[in-house]
Amino acid sequence: MSDEDKKVKVYTATWCAFCHMAKEYLDKLGVKYSDLDVEHDINNGREAVEKSGQRGIPVLDIGGDIIVGFDRPKIDSALKAHGFIS
Repeated sequence: MSDEDKKVKVYTATWCAFCHMAKEYLDKLGVKYSDLDVEHDINNGREAVEKSGQRGIPVLDIGGDIIVGFDRPKIDSALKAHGFIS
């Protein structure tokens, strides 16, 4: 497993309610993640669009699996698949 497979990245903005929900959910599960602000860092915004092919947020990169929006079943599935939760 590469280092990238062991990471969770969340591309967010301060005004985004679903971004806050996604981060709160990961916090509740005890999953560590990098919070990448797309509002104040254009490079984070570009990276999120490149990964997702969309301009919506949040974008979650869970071990290389890309999820757009706060989709709890998809988040849970990716977290389990990559060993972040059981």
